[in-house]
Amino acid sequence: MTRMMMKVLCIIVVCMLVATPYAEAVSCSDVVNKLSPCISYLKNGGSVSAACCNGIKGLNAAAKSTADKKTACGCLKNAYQSISGIKADNASGLPKKCGVNIPYKISMSTNCNNIK
Repeated sequence: MTRMMMKVLCIIVVCMLVATPYAEAVSCSDVVNKLSPCISYLKNGGSVSAACCNGIKGLNAAAKSTADKKTACGCLKNAYQSISGIKADNASGLPKKCGVNIPYKISMSTNCNNIK
């Protein structure tokens, strides 16, 4: 397995452990699966792939309730910490590049508990 695949698998396991007690419609494995096509953009910038934007749009559509949005936020923060080399500006600007408006900034400083 490549090193990147190992990191993604580790993220999925960690996210599953974090999300299990909440049993929302959105899980960390959903977040990781939908956003894995975005890793190259998050690290290197450039153009955003259609697969990445489809994942962003799918995640946004799935996270309708406040609980789902909080779960997705926490999963994004866990992924952000687990994958080295992600550039903060690329992460925070990604939803806009895909034409998606999310109710919080993708950032390590975001307090997921304040999402409504």
